[in-house]
Amino acid sequence: MAKPTSQFVCQSCGAVYTKWAGRCDACGEWNSLTEESRSDTPKALGGGAKGGRKLELVGLSGTSKAPPRMPTGISELDRVTGGGLVPGSALLVGGDPGIGKSTLLLQAAAALADTGLSIAYISGEEAVDQVRLRAARLGLTDSNVGLASATNFRDIASTLDDPQGPQVVIIDSIQTMYMDTLDSAPGSVSQVRACSHELIRLAKTRGFALFLVGHVTKEGSIAGPRVMEHMVDTVLYFEGERGHQFRILRAVKNRFGATDEIGVFEMTQGGLVEVTNPSALFLAERRGNVSGSCVFAGMEGSRPVLVEIQALVAASGLGTPRRAVVGWDSGRLGMVLAVLEARCGLALAGNDVYLNVAGGLRIGEPAADLAVAAALMSSATGTPVPADLAVFGEIGLSGEVRPVAQADVRLKEAAKLGFAEALAPPRRKSRATKPTKKAPDAAGPREAEAARAADSLTVREIGHLQDLVALFPTENLSRKDDAASE
Repeated sequence: MAKPTSQFVCQSCGAVYTKWAGRCDACGEWNSLTEESRSDTPKALGGGAKGGRKLELVGLSGTSKAPPRMPTGISELDRVTGGGLVPGSALLVGGDPGIGKSTLLLQAAAALADTGLSIAYISGEEAVDQVRLRAARLGLTDSNVGLASATNFRDIASTLDDPQGPQVVIIDSIQTMYMDTLDSAPGSVSQVRACSHELIRLAKTRGFALFLVGHVTKEGSIAGPRVMEHMVDTVLYFEGERGHQFRILRAVKNRFGATDEIGVFEMTQGGLVEVTNPSALFLAERRGNVSGSCVFAGMEGSRPVLVEIQALVAASGLGTPRRAVVGWDSGRLGMVLAVLEARCGLALAGNDVYLNVAGGLRIGEPAADLAVAAALMSSATGTPVPADLAVFGEIGLSGEVRPVAQADVRLKEAAKLGFAEALAPPRRKSRATKPTKKAPDAAGPREAEAARAADSLTVREIGHLQDLVALFPTENLSRKDDAASE
């Protein structure tokens, strides 16, 4: 019996089926299966190690040189990439349509070209004239950037496979590229996987830095096979709300630098402008003496960021109160409300609760629990949180406030912006260790400066959530069963 010559591949997760189905069993997507030709796969090698080359195994100890860097000229982009581009590396940039991916990479290409590097910007979505119009709007027409509009991988590979080829290549976007040796349509899993693999192999061989722009799905993840994120060296997400001018470039994977690092930009008519002090920008429009507002001292990678958290607690006219969250985890909001009711005796379950992180930033660390609880208490009681107060701390299910990492750096950032007081969890008790002669000099200048900044603040340690609740008048929020027992 002849084997089938085609297969059905899910365009969301890459799962393969022998026949068409309306729903993918692997990821649950509907109408995502597309028929593709079955590629011939090499059979397993038999006979042991015939034809193979013996590998040289080395030990873990040893030294290696740090990879060379090519600074992009955009300090926020250099921060996210770990100090600049590494020759032969592949970077995948994803983001919502219209968020500014092409604008950022065109500005980076112009900045790199101004340093004397040869740049190739290959667009598969726009014509050369459209890219030139954007460059004219951004004032980049004088930069020596090589432009091309192409989607055929064979033509692109012939251009880049040259010893005197470009040093930085930008492909916008990988979903538009196709190989004529595959029968599937551009953007399919097979095309994206094959084109990505060959471009990365070419970048490693010729030593140029490769930028790949990727589309995202409605869930926010990069479209195409998940293996594409494993093939590249760095994965960057360009985030932001359409209603805000702020844009966040976030590194979720980086083989040459720290992960969870962010770069902050502001979208203007002249393009993306770097924001060197994002805390001041996020708090620029904040109004003091307003209930339901609290400043959270957070960390994004190695950068401290102060951001305003807004909460609104209102009486609900529905049988099931609403819970609306923007910029935070809705599950953690439910947990904080449950702890306030179960451990502190507050009646908040019958109210509508709305929570918003101002500025379009998305917070993912649990250290925001205490700031969220303070904003909720402020809105529920109508008592404003002091304008010069910064809050951070993680809340446990028993109501305890747990320590968080890099507390001194958070306090230093708050002191630098003029905050006079902070609510923080208790400090971790250091383990008793045998003192050494170099113990007094163990802390570096950065840690010493952070400690001095922390001393300029009035730090109030909160060990339990009830200590925070005691700062607000909660007579009207006590549960009926607690009032009856009293």
